[in-house]
Amino acid sequence: MAIPVDVAAAALREAMRETVKRYSLWYLIQGVLLVVAGVLAIISPVIASVAVVFLLGWILIISGVLQGIGLIGASNVPHFWLQLISAVLAILIGVLLLRAPDSSVLIMTMLLIVYFMVEGIAKVIFALTIRPFPNWGWVLASGLVGIILSCVLWANMPLTADWVLGLMLGLLLITEGVALTYLAWNVHKAPAVSGA
Repeated sequence: MAIPVDVAAAALREAMRETVKRYSLWYLIQGVLLVVAGVLAIISPVIASVAVVFLLGWILIISGVLQGIGLIGASNVPHFWLQLISAVLAILIGVLLLRAPDSSVLIMTMLLIVYFMVEGIAKVIFALTIRPFPNWGWVLASGLVGIILSCVLWANMPLTADWVLGLMLGLLLITEGVALTYLAWNVHKAPAVSGA
């Protein structure tokens, strides 16, 4: 017997809500820690930028090693050599990131600037195509902010490379922490909702 989609969706929402409520204290603690980490990253953006590079370097090295271990004894699988090259490249790029964190921060900042520009242009084009819809201006404004931000960062490039990654990481951690804390606090205080 099939159940209607809206009933299944309501049951799934209630199950998720109860899970969040059951672990709300842990979500609250995690949210507060994310906010604290974000504030520390904003206070010391240069240190946070270098930490991002080191973290990415180690993640690449570990994933490359694990991928290489997974390929042991699997030389007959399709595209073995491509997977092996991928594992070696991950390890090599990870080592390069760890050996030259200053240039790695510069490269990652340049990639972030390119991302902001491409994302901004895409949002402007999208906003202009949905123009009759209400609130299309918000999408346009978001795209313009991305383009302006990328231009400002590019114009101040040698100086921005040191702190922009740390600042972005700090803002991301704070927004995620606030959202998680707010969710956990409100779910913890809310009464249980009876199912339909």
